[in-house]
Amino acid sequence: MKPGTEPIRITRGQGGEVEAEGVLDSLAADVLRRAGFLFEPTLRGHWIRLPFDMGRDWENEHATWAAGMLTAARYPVHLAPDLRAAASEQGAPSGPARPPAMTAQAPPGRRAGR
Repeated sequence: MKPGTEPIRITRGQGGEVEAEGVLDSLAADVLRRAGFLFEPTLRGHWIRLPFDMGRDWENEHATWAAGMLTAARYPVHLAPDLRAAASEQGAPSGPARPPAMTAQAPPGRRAGR
């Protein structure tokens, strides 16, 4: 992005919902979708928000994750201080949990190990 452009703002609205505002290109919109944000059509464009009633910890985690991904993609981002995930969670940035890797196993009918 060009220096001096307006940042993407991720804040908690007056009703308690987490919203993202700003000029978004397709990459920034995809990043927000990947982080769990919904794009609701309105008369003036889109209302970009996280789902309701997922709990503050979940909202903070996803807002922090979105801000981190956007920052890594070199977008200017303003994340409201009340949305930052707990300090223990910030040490290891991660997205949604992945299932554990499967171990190699012998095909059915064949003995394991050599």
